[in-house]
Amino acid sequence: MSTAQGARARARQEVTAAIKDAARGQLAAEGAAKLSLRAVARELGMVSSALYRYFPSRDDLLTALIIDAYDSLGAAAERARDAAPGAPPADRWTAVCEAVRHWALAHPHEYALIYGSPVPGYSAPQTTVRAASRVGLALIGILRDAHRGPAGLTAPPLPAALRPEAERMAADLAPDLPPEVAAPMVAAWAQLFGLIGFELFGQFNRVVEDRETFFRHAVARLAESVGLTPQ
Repeated sequence: MSTAQGARARARQEVTAAIKDAARGQLAAEGAAKLSLRAVARELGMVSSALYRYFPSRDDLLTALIIDAYDSLGAAAERARDAAPGAPPADRWTAVCEAVRHWALAHPHEYALIYGSPVPGYSAPQTTVRAASRVGLALIGILRDAHRGPAGLTAPPLPAALRPEAERMAADLAPDLPPEVAAPMVAAWAQLFGLIGFELFGQFNRVVEDRETFFRHAVARLAESVGLTPQ
């Protein structure tokens, strides 16, 4: 790449980052449903036609923000997973869940973008799936390590009516894990984000006071539900 091309690429990256930052400010002030390319352009002192060269539509900008949020959250989860590779799997599970909660509390508007109410008129494209999977894959990796370890997993038996669906889940999400783990794993994933959403969006107000202790207890019970034995 020539010096001129490198300079243009850096300039484009800087403008793209500035557009995203301004858009995140709009998310905080107005919410995702009111995100406007024209308003972002005005804030940056750009004409709308110039901004469209970076993001052709509001949906393109939303998609970029969503992928960035998922990737930032996923990176936090992966750092927690890898911080103590020799720790018991149940402790690593709790560490990942706590990292997800801490990220959400530090980035409430980005969390609302990816786990809050759907944005009217917007449908997330397939390009968001990889980033959206990172937290789930981090938790699956811990279960996989435990399953291969000496203690194994001790998930409870499945009801007969649930077995076909659990087998499908296992085949789709984690073929090397037993169906007895796949079904509670999906339930635990949903409950994790339910706990965080209730805290972040105010449903725990005047209900749960010591939220950190409550959360840690709840995710420890989720770990037991997927067969991770506390140590």
